[in-house]
Amino acid sequence: MSNNNDIISPEMLVLIITATVIGTIARLLTIKLDYRQYPNYPNGYLIHVVTGGLASALGAIVIPTLMAKDFAAVTFLALAIQHFRDVRKTERESLLDLEGDEFARRGDAYIDGIAKIFEARNYIAMLVSFTTALTIQLLQEFLDVSRWVEIFVGAAVGLSLFYLLKRFTERQKIGDIASVTEGLMEIKGSDLYVDGMFVSHLMGREEAKQWFLEDGLAAVIHPNHEHYQIPLLNSGQRQAILFETTRRLGQRKLYSVQNPADGKTIIALVPIIKNFQLLKETILLTPLLETVKKNPELFNKHQGTVKSN
Repeated sequence: MSNNNDIISPEMLVLIITATVIGTIARLLTIKLDYRQYPNYPNGYLIHVVTGGLASALGAIVIPTLMAKDFAAVTFLALAIQHFRDVRKTERESLLDLEGDEFARRGDAYIDGIAKIFEARNYIAMLVSFTTALTIQLLQEFLDVSRWVEIFVGAAVGLSLFYLLKRFTERQKIGDIASVTEGLMEIKGSDLYVDGMFVSHLMGREEAKQWFLEDGLAAVIHPNHEHYQIPLLNSGQRQAILFETTRRLGQRKLYSVQNPADGKTIIALVPIIKNFQLLKETILLTPLLETVKKNPELFNKHQGTVKSN
């Protein structure tokens, strides 16, 4: 700070602006990574960019306030954390209000996961901004370098932290633990079968039979290991798969069954867009919910196998 406490020095101004911008960029990148889910553009993006920018600004001003020995200002961080918790609550309530307007429900587990992720990403923006500001301050105190070097190094350190946090918080997908094949649909009498497994007995009308045989699609989800049956057989996880499937392909009719004996899950539907490759891709990209990963040590995404004890 300068001698006049009412004026921010150029050094502090560079620090605050750089840290805020880098933190906001980090929040923008996390929104882009979450394209399959809420928020929907453009209003949803605006809301989360603004909250991410505020989180970044809070992270940026911590260092200047400490340098000015204005410790009372740091208490705003506690208020910010409470605000982010309120944002999570608002997101959850908003998504619950929309449940009746979708082709299929997201489910409570999926909604809770989305709300927690958005709260965590505000913390990521704050931490990235704080780290950027701290790096610039250390350079100003101990090294005689130009402002452009300060900006470059601070941004590099902040974005490196963002990369590490993104990797740490990255969620697994169905494609990490299972494969998807196209199922063969058959109708025997009034019963619908997929790959020989009973799905529904509501095929009594000839129109319904013809409808499914001509326009229907069936996908069979196979767990890659017996341990992976645990998340795939969870009702919350299956509901998340159904939501993503119908959100992307649309739905005229939908059935889903599971076989506890081998962990297979069958999805049979008459979509608006008949494209099995799109259906397969959507299922494989569906995130694994945190609530179904009771034993995280079982999942080894990089090798596709179960870790040994």
